[in-house]
Amino acid sequence: MAPRRPLLYLLLAAATCAEAEAPSGCEEAHRLFQQRQLGPAGSPPARPSAGSKLQVCASTSTCCSRKMEERYQVAARRDIQDLLQAHSSPLKDLISRNVAAFQDTFESALRQSEDYTNSVLFSTYRTMASDVSEVVGELFTDVGLFVLGSELNMDEVAQRFFDALFPMVYEHLINPGLSPLSGAYAECVRSSRRDVAPFGSAPALLSSQVSRAALPARVFLQALHLGVEVINTTDHLLLSRECKRGLLRMSYCSHCQGYPNSRPCMGYCLNVLRGCLAGLAEVDPHWLEFVRSLEDLSAQMHGTQDLEQVLLGVHSLVQDAVAQAQKNAHRLSSQVEGICGVPSRSSSLPGSMQQNTGRESGSPLRARDTDNTFANTRKEFINSLRLYRTFYGGLADKICMNELASGDGHACWNGADVVKSYTLRVVGNGIKAQTINPEVKVKGEDPVINQIIDKLKHINQLLQGKSIPKFGTLDQIETGSGDGEGHYSGDCDDEDGCSGSGNGEVRRPILSNSKWTKETRNERPSHPKMKVFDVYDESRSGGGRLGASLVLVLTCVLTLSSW
Repeated sequence: MAPRRPLLYLLLAAATCAEAEAPSGCEEAHRLFQQRQLGPAGSPPARPSAGSKLQVCASTSTCCSRKMEERYQVAARRDIQDLLQAHSSPLKDLISRNVAAFQDTFESALRQSEDYTNSVLFSTYRTMASDVSEVVGELFTDVGLFVLGSELNMDEVAQRFFDALFPMVYEHLINPGLSPLSGAYAECVRSSRRDVAPFGSAPALLSSQVSRAALPARVFLQALHLGVEVINTTDHLLLSRECKRGLLRMSYCSHCQGYPNSRPCMGYCLNVLRGCLAGLAEVDPHWLEFVRSLEDLSAQMHGTQDLEQVLLGVHSLVQDAVAQAQKNAHRLSSQVEGICGVPSRSSSLPGSMQQNTGRESGSPLRARDTDNTFANTRKEFINSLRLYRTFYGGLADKICMNELASGDGHACWNGADVVKSYTLRVVGNGIKAQTINPEVKVKGEDPVINQIIDKLKHINQLLQGKSIPKFGTLDQIETGSGDGEGHYSGDCDDEDGCSGSGNGEVRRPILSNSKWTKETRNERPSHPKMKVFDVYDESRSGGGRLGASLVLVLTCVLTLSSW
């Protein structure tokens, strides 16, 4: 028996060494818990004790109470949402900022175009300038509403403008008199405009030019609004119960076992987050197409599709239309009298004496700011947006690499123990890849993500000109392309987070038909829980501990041998 004693002493020494390396107290874990202000800890053990009462972080010894584990569960969910928002914040800010910039640039172009038109009419046809300014203002207001998503028919807008313009042209330029036309006669003149066609093809030309340039701008802005909606949705994911358990195990179970400073192994972190964010990876190809489609549409918005150029040319079109009517004054006078009879005048003062333009001369035509244009702003925006083309595909990887995981060569947490390296298989991104994920089980697709993908598919078609409606609204994007609404694969129950529980109604992200405002960047909608899952493989826990123990024993053996 004597020859076996050195081996026995060696094993006893190794066991003593291993015991010395194990965490001996819970002070650090409790200090960090209080430092993070996670709430009451219940009755935490002063030293590691049996952890059989814990639901996720159960082990032979623990520094956590049941209340601490519950608080850690809340913290793990909040942490991942904070990280999602931190990573998407620059992208969301980029889009929101440019929505506001595009709207400001567009509104500036509208005001300038309106001023141009009024100035030209004032300098050329001063007698009717004060009467026509209100009609001009209504025209540009309608154009602005159309671009911002209002359901207006641009052909009817153009027709109404020239209908309202004709009585003024008739009274001041075609058949002027000492007194203004009576209200009834002016209305008859207005009604006759489409029959006598005093402005030739100008109404159709105005409608076609503005529509051709306004539709791309309209869809472009709708797309940016949807881009913000996509980010708001993915920023506020409510993860399933199983996924939250996986995040808790990865982030805080090490605290309970006395290793509060240990970080997850890189492979372990990737498996957990790629599983929990598998649905977001499915958004990636559609987001990539979204960015490319925005880029292509932006490149096409020049010439006759440059909205600023078209708007700034409206004054010339109106001027030519009025000049054509004045040129044909004799014919138009006869035609109108044939329809409405001899002009009926009111008994008020002559029209020339009634005029009050509010200004003694026309406003000078201001030079166009060539630096602050829709085209230049778009170009800068697209160049910045290209950096986010694969944003959703690499989101899990970026969070692990930049925020969560331990660096190469350092001891790390594998969900069960502190080890030198993670030895299980690391899966890829996307739902299909999760079938072999050792950390997280994903049970099919998520309805909310499917809805967002459907919206992206539809807006991509609009951006590519495949189905741009002549007079569409944002409502067409609310239900997506129609091939996914209400037909989702995969199982779903209350526990999975696919329906409301506790607080009632499940809310779906809706793209509202509202004006574009700078407050877009502050939207914080609530969204239903994600249907994403993971499964705790308890068979790994023993293996992880055994591996760590063997490393510790061998280290001690080598140390004793050197003695």
